[in-house]
Amino acid sequence: MFYLLMIAAAASRLLPHPPNVACIGALGLFAGCYLTGKRAFLVPLGALLLSDVAGQILSIPGMGFYQPLTMAAVYLGVLASVPVGRWMASRKSLWIKAPAGSVAASTAFFLISNFGVWISGWYSLTLGGLAACYVNAIPFYGYTLVGDLAFTGILFGAYELSRRASKSQINAQQVAL
Repeated sequence: MFYLLMIAAAASRLLPHPPNVACIGALGLFAGCYLTGKRAFLVPLGALLLSDVAGQILSIPGMGFYQPLTMAAVYLGVLASVPVGRWMASRKSLWIKAPAGSVAASTAFFLISNFGVWISGWYSLTLGGLAACYVNAIPFYGYTLVGDLAFTGILFGAYELSRRASKSQINAQQVAL
């Protein structure tokens, strides 16, 4: 199931969408919450890599391979959602923790990825340049928040609904016996 989600997440990045409105961060939260070990990190990493390869091959603007240091920071920012997902799994009320986890993952991505943009030399390597980098990225942070919150709700909601439906079906079959 998780590998199908990975492919769906990669494919969703290829569709027209506002900047930074993607389900990769939510996929990292989901994988961190429900997978153990390295697999949790491989799912969002694989989705991002698959979509970047496809973006490169299809020459999709804003996707594919670019400045390596910036790209590494983007990938690290996406991977930061996995430990947040693990934190969510350790809490009793996932419905309360999911929005908080989504905001935390979006914020981590914003801080890490934009630090990568700054350190790559897109801005002057001064504190003023760092501040300008973060200030200029604020609109993208808003898009990231919206995308992560929406896709977190969709992924976790669909999973919980299907899990409850399966339990209800099993209980109904047991009653019938």
